[in-house]
Amino acid sequence: MGRVIFHIDVNSAFLSWEAVYRLYHLGGTLDLRTVPSAVGGDQEKRHGIILAKSNPSRKYGIRTGETVLEAKQKCPDLILVPPNYSLYDRSSKALMKILRDYTDRIELYSIDEAFLDMTGCSREPEKTAHEIRNRVREELGFTVNVGVSCNKLLAKMASDFTKPDRVHTLWPREIPDKMWPLPVGDLFYVGHASKRKLYDLGIHTIGQLAAMEPKYLRAVMKSHGILIWQYAHGLDDSPVVTEPPLQKGYGNSLTTPRDVTEPWLAKQFLLSLAETVSARLRADGAKAGVVSISIRDYNLVFTGHQMMLRTPTDLTVEIHEAACRLFDELWTGLPIRHLGIHTGAVSRDGVRQYEMFEKVDYDKQRKAEEAVDALRKRYGADSVMRACFLESRTEPGRPWIDHMGGGISREKRTVDYTRENVL
Repeated sequence: MGRVIFHIDVNSAFLSWEAVYRLYHLGGTLDLRTVPSAVGGDQEKRHGIILAKSNPSRKYGIRTGETVLEAKQKCPDLILVPPNYSLYDRSSKALMKILRDYTDRIELYSIDEAFLDMTGCSREPEKTAHEIRNRVREELGFTVNVGVSCNKLLAKMASDFTKPDRVHTLWPREIPDKMWPLPVGDLFYVGHASKRKLYDLGIHTIGQLAAMEPKYLRAVMKSHGILIWQYAHGLDDSPVVTEPPLQKGYGNSLTTPRDVTEPWLAKQFLLSLAETVSARLRADGAKAGVVSISIRDYNLVFTGHQMMLRTPTDLTVEIHEAACRLFDELWTGLPIRHLGIHTGAVSRDGVRQYEMFEKVDYDKQRKAEEAVDALRKRYGADSVMRACFLESRTEPGRPWIDHMGGGISREKRTVDYTRENVL
């Protein structure tokens, strides 16, 4: 029957996973999915945004990505729960375990989405999709939408139809009835900027986009216009990629607990970022040839600066040294609220081109940093840390600095439920 692709999408993933955990593991009686509720960050730590929301919260106009303060103004009785990425990771893995019962050709698109290549795996794809949906609900407690089609694009479009806990098909013959009447902004890869351009052309539905002459779209939107015209016709031959591609760059960023005005303090935050970025490089056997930093000031104005390294590296000390040099060249003196380190020109050949006047004994330093990596892996990230970070934990009035900064912040990795009011 040709190619068959499923797209699995967890309904309100973070909120659903939290609701199920509270109901089945913490003895809760209130299902967060049935009341206005949301997963949100900590406003006091300056990343207080809505990460996920329940369906009942939609009627108040609450949007993912808005601040907790804005959401509370819309719905004062909104129940807020903290993010718990450790729980999300476990829930995602439990879902993947079920999906592997049906095929080994799985592409993890995000923590709560996956594509399955079901070609040759089922004679009745829609029946199998319902079986997967029912198993997830009965065995794991949360719900998913399943989109069924002949390619990834149409399967993903199908899974976005009516929610929650539904199976939808979108075969090529169903495109005129099911997809073309939809708003053009619902089409995959049509973002806000593209939607504005299409509106200016009088295109408001996917069907109107499909009816356009491709040459006109190319004139206005270049190659992107041709791509979305193909998508409007349901054309997509991208494979289900079971192995993620190698990373082309590594980076981390953090929001500072207060506006930073002292250069030495900013550089200490950069050191914490260099620790995590370099550890990721070493873990993947990669070296970075380019280092860049980003600064967002208290006015939320973003600036960035980068440099090419003389020799690609995976050492914390060398990445931090480059970051500090870039910081001195970039910073204007305005108070800082966000810092980032990013790397590029990544190589994996394992070769280090030595120079005549090396500042660092690379082999000796790398052995030391590898030993630290091993200790942290075995005994925990806090088992070894630089002495300068201890001062931030003991000196009164000094901002607390996580010695392994960036990525998923420490308070989001798990939740102390003894401090939570589990209803």
